Amino acid sequence: MTNDIKLHILESGTMEADLTWLLLKPGRVIKTRDHRHDERAWGQVPTHAVLIDHPDGRILWDTGVPRNWAEHWAPTGFDEFFPVIDDPQADTGYLDSSLKQLELTPDDIDILVLSHLHFDHAANAKMFDNGKTRIVTSQAELDGVATITGYNQGAHIPDDFKGLNIGGIAGDDEILPGVSVIQTPGHTWGTMSLKVDLPNDGTKIFTSDAVYLADSWGPPAVGAAIVWNNLAWLESVEKLRRIAQETDAQVIFGHDEEQKKELTFAPNGFYS
Repeated sequence: MTNDIKLHILESGTMEADLTWLLLKPGRVIKTRDHRHDERAWGQVPTHAVLIDHPDGRILWDTGVPRNWAEHWAPTGFDEFFPVIDDPQADTGYLDSSLKQLELTPDDIDILVLSHLHFDHAANAKMFDNGKTRIVTSQAELDGVATITGYNQGAHIPDDFKGLNIGGIAGDDEILPGVSVIQTPGHTWGTMSLKVDLPNDGTKIFTSDAVYLADSWGPPAVGAAIVWNNLAWLESVEKLRRIAQETDAQVIFGHDEEQKKELTFAPNGFYS
């Protein structure tokens, strides 16, 4: 285990949505933002990025939502279902401002790892098209998005990553010592999760959208509306559960508003 790793969790935008998107329940119907005040219909859906200061390089995991979400998402229709609550003109709340709080810019990132290529994870990937940052995601995800025609397919918007030189990862793999990706498909063709082994704070697993919420995790695992392959998704959840048990890991879910309250976000602290 590498002894000199610092892990920062970064704000990267917060959406609102009908939580039925994230957790399917009998008798529930997904509603637009016009019904956000209906009882127990809507809630906050935070996104996060993870910055890892490692002796061998600086890694960023995911990029969150874009400041121009309203116009960028409008052709997909998802702007009506996942509006972002952060002011696009503010100097807080988005990935660029979170990096700035740590006195960093995209040029300071050596490796960008994208858990998958949905518009709330890969939307800011082109910020790192700087000739320096190596960008990677799952090879299965790259193969999948290559089949998309038109402006979008679901929450994939090819303009978010078109033209980028993105490397493919074909299996569970160690990015740098103590920092690994876990293949957890199902939510999309090639969704990945992140495992970081820290000397003081133990192992952290960031599930991305392989597991949206603590309520999704169970057991038993509870499915969601946005899942590409339900059987693969369930197998991925149980794979993560097995790894978490074997490593005594803290599992950090992709969009859990309640869990967010328990975590330390930059610039207020870090994990090591």
